[in-house]
Amino acid sequence: MSRRERKENARPGALRAYVGAIALFAAAAAFAAEPDPARARELVEAAQTQPPSTVDGHLELGRAYYVLGQYAEAKIEFETVLRFDNLPQDLLSQVEIYNQAATQALDEKRSLTGFGYAETGIGRYQVNNTVGTNALGGGDRRDTFYNARAGGGMNYALPNDYAIDATLDYRFRYYDNSESRNDSDLRWRLAGSRSFGESNLAVGFRGRTSYRGDGDYRNDAGLFADYRYRVDPDNQLTLGAEYRRRRYPEGRLRDRSRTSADVSGGWVHSLLEGAGSLTLTAHGGQHFATSRPDGNSSFYGATAALDFTVNNKLGWGTFVWWERDAFNNDRIHFHPDALDNSVLLRRKDNLYEVGAYLVWEFVPTWTLRPELLWIRDQSNSIGFNYSSTEFWLNIRKGF
Repeated sequence: MSRRERKENARPGALRAYVGAIALFAAAAAFAAEPDPARARELVEAAQTQPPSTVDGHLELGRAYYVLGQYAEAKIEFETVLRFDNLPQDLLSQVEIYNQAATQALDEKRSLTGFGYAETGIGRYQVNNTVGTNALGGGDRRDTFYNARAGGGMNYALPNDYAIDATLDYRFRYYDNSESRNDSDLRWRLAGSRSFGESNLAVGFRGRTSYRGDGDYRNDAGLFADYRYRVDPDNQLTLGAEYRRRRYPEGRLRDRSRTSADVSGGWVHSLLEGAGSLTLTAHGGQHFATSRPDGNSSFYGATAALDFTVNNKLGWGTFVWWERDAFNNDRIHFHPDALDNSVLLRRKDNLYEVGAYLVWEFVPTWTLRPELLWIRDQSNSIGFNYSSTEFWLNIRKGF
């Protein structure tokens, strides 16, 4: 085929793309002027012919999906161009935060967009009976606790589809029982990102400072990279990598300081025409440069999460998390199958978390959030077996 023939054959495709782009632009302009379901549907249908390739295009399409109640698709569109961290775990709240930022960017023409929140509540903590908790005298302990959380995030749009984002998140828990420690945790993130049509790459720093009781603190800080790719309206792929240092500056936990390197990969899939989403993630890596008697360890694991929205005021979800840690030093331990005898072994842990939640927006920007969390640490060494169950009820205010 000659060069001229190839050029002529390319014209119909180019013409269709041009017409599709014009239709998408027209639908977006109409939707911005009057965001009703009919115009949102027009924008979604136009995008099927010519998917958006700009930041504003993805934000407009995300808002259209939001109006139509297709929250999983809306989240995928928003996350192709927006970066926020420490969001609520439920799909409905996440999409509402992204939609607010999209409105700030598109209607108010703001380069700086963001969100804020504050929440508080009461809960019940119980240490369950295991061979480890019974041996240490802590089995079946029950405590009432009060918790509070506040924070927010921002995204600053730069030319050429670059952006800077930052978040702060502070959490505090106070126990009625004087023998229980009162926990506090401050998490932060600062990153730069760039959108590339259907994908987004972010690189930055994040960390946390945690109070661990008895005057002990833990500091985490690391460098990370995170990549997202929008396969189609219903599917998103993610890749991540992080290098971080966990440091206990002083005290009885100092030998737990370590460096970690890990990678992860995930898949997000829309369910029930956008009313729900399924997220599957796998991760693995190495803990090293540690003073722990059990030595360095390799780890791998997986997470599965289901999120559903009943309507624009009510949502629920559940998740399962698992991790396998294998240490590299032989050491004297008490084995669970030989309670009265010490044995030489290499420690191996299986860690599990299972959670469920309900979210109800009883008035605009106010939500009621009951949550349940079960934790199980299973080890071939008695002292590292642990289990707890927590239930709490929080009220959250979004800004």
